[in-house]
Amino acid sequence: MKLTNKLKSLTTTALLLSGLFSNVAHADASVWKVSKGDSELFIAGTVHILPPSQFPLPSEFNQAYQQADSIVLEAKLPDPSDQKAQMAMIQQLSYPAGEKLSQVVSESTYKELAQYLTGLGVNLDELNGFKPGFIVSMMTVMAAHKAQLAGEGVDAYYAKLAKKDSKKMAYLETPQFQLNMIANMGKGSEDKFIQEALKEMSELKPQLEKLITAWRKGDMTEVDKLIIDKVAKEDPSTYQTLFVKRNNNWIPKIEAMLIDKDKEMVLVGAGHLAGKDSVLTLLRNKGYTVSKL
Repeated sequence: MKLTNKLKSLTTTALLLSGLFSNVAHADASVWKVSKGDSELFIAGTVHILPPSQFPLPSEFNQAYQQADSIVLEAKLPDPSDQKAQMAMIQQLSYPAGEKLSQVVSESTYKELAQYLTGLGVNLDELNGFKPGFIVSMMTVMAAHKAQLAGEGVDAYYAKLAKKDSKKMAYLETPQFQLNMIANMGKGSEDKFIQEALKEMSELKPQLEKLITAWRKGDMTEVDKLIIDKVAKEDPSTYQTLFVKRNNNWIPKIEAMLIDKDKEMVLVGAGHLAGKDSVLTLLRNKGYTVSKL
């Protein structure tokens, strides 16, 4: 496969990773019912890249889907066959002409990154014009595939199912918002951002395995430990950008859903449902009843 084709196919998956990086350890699945009075909806935690072995999903997911009139995703999933859109995304994730990744990271970091990517079959010199957020996202996707821990995510699965069943779909964010988020990852601290990503690669497989196990059981305490608490301590700025601000932005939209006539199934990355700043915690603090399905 040519590198340009790899970039097109991986860009879509990279856009979904933003959501990878309470005492419910006894729960059976990452699906909750949120209610107040006669109004209710479902919120389900997802893993954006999930190995085929994890299907079928826990039965609670299907229960929520069957009862829902519509599903709500973080953002509309890009169409990999839309070449024009794919190229526009790649352009936005690239530096302007004359600027390169090698100009904003140290020589030693660039060499270390190049060596790691060589093991994945990628020549970093051909990616030198791309911003760190995309390179790290692509690297993570490729490493997950190499570890046989990647496949169609929960979001993509339900997007296809809803289309087949003619269920309505809505979104919490625009694709442009998520694209901008990835494009700005590590901005101003590119060297540190890439160094931390490289360190995490050595633990990627066991960490993903633990995350998938915790997600499947609905163990948000473990998800908090694996993702949220770690990011909050090691990179407070990224934690605020990826989780806190987005979670708070979603709450008014979810509240609006609770007063409309439809019953929604909201699907967001499991990380958004763990920790003190989670969507579930914010809803509880506003007086909503949040319970396992």
